[in-house]
Amino acid sequence: MEQESVIQKLSIVLKNIPADWLNLTTHRLDIYNESLAKTQFLSSFEELIEKDNLQASALNNLPTAFDYIRLGHPLSCILEWSIAELNNLPAEHVISFGSKMAPILAILRKNLFEQKNTQILYKNSLPIFFNSEKLRKVYGYSFTLQEIDETDAINDFEGSTVILSEQNKLADFQVNSNIDFILNIHDEFGSILLVNGKQNEHYISEIQHVRRRETIAMTPINAFHCLQTIIGGPLNQVDPKQKANNKERVLASIRAITETRINPAVASSGLSIQYAILMGLIDDAFQNHKGKTIKIIVPPNCYGGTNDQARRVAACINGVEITDLPVDGGNDMVQSIEKVLEQTAKEDAVPYIIAEIPTNPRVEVPDLIELKLALSKIRKTKNGTPAVEPVFILDQTFCPNIHFLGDGEILSSVRALSYASGSKFPSGGKCTAGYCVANEKAEPLMQKILQHLTICDNEATALQYKILAAQLPSMNKRIHDAYIHTREFVNFIKEILPEAKINFVSEELANEGFTPSVFSLDLPTKGSTDEEREAYKRTLNHKLIKLMINEIPNESKYCVSYGQLKGCYWTIPATSTQGTTKEGDKDYIARVALSADMDLNRHKEVFAAFVSEI
Repeated sequence: MEQESVIQKLSIVLKNIPADWLNLTTHRLDIYNESLAKTQFLSSFEELIEKDNLQASALNNLPTAFDYIRLGHPLSCILEWSIAELNNLPAEHVISFGSKMAPILAILRKNLFEQKNTQILYKNSLPIFFNSEKLRKVYGYSFTLQEIDETDAINDFEGSTVILSEQNKLADFQVNSNIDFILNIHDEFGSILLVNGKQNEHYISEIQHVRRRETIAMTPINAFHCLQTIIGGPLNQVDPKQKANNKERVLASIRAITETRINPAVASSGLSIQYAILMGLIDDAFQNHKGKTIKIIVPPNCYGGTNDQARRVAACINGVEITDLPVDGGNDMVQSIEKVLEQTAKEDAVPYIIAEIPTNPRVEVPDLIELKLALSKIRKTKNGTPAVEPVFILDQTFCPNIHFLGDGEILSSVRALSYASGSKFPSGGKCTAGYCVANEKAEPLMQKILQHLTICDNEATALQYKILAAQLPSMNKRIHDAYIHTREFVNFIKEILPEAKINFVSEELANEGFTPSVFSLDLPTKGSTDEEREAYKRTLNHKLIKLMINEIPNESKYCVSYGQLKGCYWTIPATSTQGTTKEGDKDYIARVALSADMDLNRHKEVFAAFVSEI
């Protein structure tokens, strides 16, 4: 498409964009085909261009783009498409990031496995966030750096050549056949990576996977600002004073909610903060436990992003290994931790435990006194020397209101960190930003986590801080109100379908403060063999979810999230959150997440109709 035509079409799109493209973390969940997630949005968008139909109603009916903002969304897709069209490239060769550093990490990661050289070219000076020493010593990446000026010729190189360009117009690329990757970076908006040449196409999916697991795509509002510059609009700069004020409000809210004293770390997503935690702890182990194996101990059936990211980290770094921690579905978390820590102690390894409380998707809470004792126990190596004290990394996204780490609380006396995904309760689904807090014993680790959050350039954006500042003060009330709805719905299901197995917290646990708004539902089944019974149950799951969505389209959605401000979300963990989990560890059950703002009586009516048909 000619440049003028691209700009003309883009101008119309930006004039007519649906409000949800800027305001939701996921657009049109009712039009979502996971197998086509990376292609369907753009192919449908291009059909609208061909038909010259770019009205708001047509744009609003485009299917979901990618999944959440981590991997992509409508505006990031259109930004990438526009830049690709202007440079006569396929759209998948342009990849936007909220981070300025993550695309470099993605290329270095790929070349680590391919045992391929990387040279990074830059003008004037390296970006301030570029930490060569940590990238080499902690992340295990190798590369050469070379400063160039405008007149330098870029010669052929045996390996990958990456050029960094700091500029206001992120859409402007100077393509050269000797450059494999061009990265345009902007201090506030993030970066855009151009993958140059057919010989580098095999990098694209792995670069996208880094974006999905360790960072996020450029946020909607920043992608919108970049698109505006393409059509000649002004560059909207962030007010640094307003950002600083919102950040301080967010940090204060998190400290108050968690009853902790140490300043939290706030990242662009839950997985961004988890990545900073893991890399920070690995850095600490390299410094304080030289030569010892690092064990990342993680439940095999937990959220797929957590599981996948931990294994991806271990795959990159010598001396880092994964140990499975069975915690769900008949396995006791405390017993599993005891067993794993005894073995880790014998090996004189460094244990880092990641666990969810309540667990996902079975919504189980371990005996917290026994958990504390297991984590506090003094252990010896096989040589009789003191074993390394574990660090307990608690994902409390289901119940971020519980005071695990505060003074005198259950995990105050062990080295513990806690983190939560901000796309859930903290923001009510309005943004993806996540946060991490530490107790007093883990305070030294927090400095490392903050350092690696900076190294990866994954701190929350200005708008994310603004959204969290507005939403966090009401979070605990929303948690309470959503729990009331969830308990009522669970009791209703028990009454009309008593043969179903429901995984939810007991009344006793709720009285202790565990008030999630998520439960999982194991529907009754039939058949003469295990295979028949499993197939029947899986079909029934889909029948239930389809019915709820079709009958209550304004409230019931197919989505993996929870903590939303409105409506009811349904999913099957095995085909969504556990996408990268081993097949034997997947849960083919229905998971339901309710909010405080929904028509509960209508949901009961539709569920009753479903029961009458089975």
